Amino acid sequence: MIENKNTKNKIVNDPVFGFISIPNEFVLHIIQHPFFQRLNRIRQLGLASFVYPGAQHTRLHHSIGAMFLMNEAIKNLQQKGHIITQEESDGALASILLHDIGHGPFSHVLEHTLTSNIHHEDFSLTLMEELNREMGRKLDLCLRIFKDEYPKHFLHQLVSGQLDVDRLDYLRRDSFFTGVTEGNIGSARIIKMLNVKNDKLVVEEKGIYSIENFLMARRLMYWQVYLHKTCVAAEKMLIKTLKRAKELSQTTNLFASPSLLYFLNNNINKEYFEGHKAEVINHFVNLDDNDIWCALKVWTQHDDIVLSKLSQGLVDRVLFKIKILEKPVDRSVIEEYQHRYMTEFGISQHEASFFCSSDIITTNMYSEDNDSIDILYKDNTTKDIADASDMLNIQLLAKKVDKHYFSYFRL
Repeated sequence: MIENKNTKNKIVNDPVFGFISIPNEFVLHIIQHPFFQRLNRIRQLGLASFVYPGAQHTRLHHSIGAMFLMNEAIKNLQQKGHIITQEESDGALASILLHDIGHGPFSHVLEHTLTSNIHHEDFSLTLMEELNREMGRKLDLCLRIFKDEYPKHFLHQLVSGQLDVDRLDYLRRDSFFTGVTEGNIGSARIIKMLNVKNDKLVVEEKGIYSIENFLMARRLMYWQVYLHKTCVAAEKMLIKTLKRAKELSQTTNLFASPSLLYFLNNNINKEYFEGHKAEVINHFVNLDDNDIWCALKVWTQHDDIVLSKLSQGLVDRVLFKIKILEKPVDRSVIEEYQHRYMTEFGISQHEASFFCSSDIITTNMYSEDNDSIDILYKDNTTKDIADASDMLNIQLLAKKVDKHYFSYFRL
């Protein structure tokens, strides 16, 4: 980050969008806060670097890019005559900067292992409220926009919606760092085509082809990157590893950083979170990817064969094999694999269950029932993109896709 001496603002040299100016001191203060800086120690794509070695970018990277696009979107809407005050602009910028602040190590892995029924949105909102108290309630408007409690609904749509700047950034950024060029989108053109009608974001008719490309790129990125079968296998392997570690930590002294140990030792569900919120948040903000990798390296030498084998596999990239199926795997197949592990390692069936996993992957790329993308025509009428587009693929995108998988440890 370098300083612009004329405006005393900071400038970030971003590999995707070029030089990004930090708009003002209010935004800079948020970026410099330890809550936000923690995101620099959390990778945006978790374990995707096992497949795409270039995917080393962080959630801080992404959040600053999304802030840049939010600023561009606001300026575009202002130029088209929509009144957005400086306070509203700052609130929207703060909201998108902080939208990912509640992500833990490896994103959704935390939600499946170290906590129970607590989503990253719960952590995000709690951290934003704490930051608001620290800043003398200067984030009141930011929180109202984030929670969609502010009268100008379109500002919330820019933070969380079918065409939010979050998606516009991560698709371009993830495409850039993975090298999956099919995911590249024309984010600048989409933003230029944005407008507002009846307090709802719409896309001007000239932008219809950019939206078609955006929806197709999102589908490709999901199946080629986010839900790539090796990424799924690695994530399930990490989930199994952390679940075993949590189980062992109840009866043995397990190596881990103090904050990781706190999450391993306690059953942190909704009720626990509400009753010990300050304590949980204190440990959460000290938890990042480094805690997990450090523990995994040590656990490779643990006496428990389940923990050591799984940890060694993650450290050395000897990952679960995975099969994508049209229907759920038969129970007899799972039991057959478990029996192999029981014989090979001399372990119980319960312990053997950590070496395989079956589940379902579900995607729904576009649903007009969920904040539809509307095309604005010159006669001031609107039409949903699914009806406006002459591409058959748009209709296919609205179709829910289910894929079953079975992943297992290789002997």
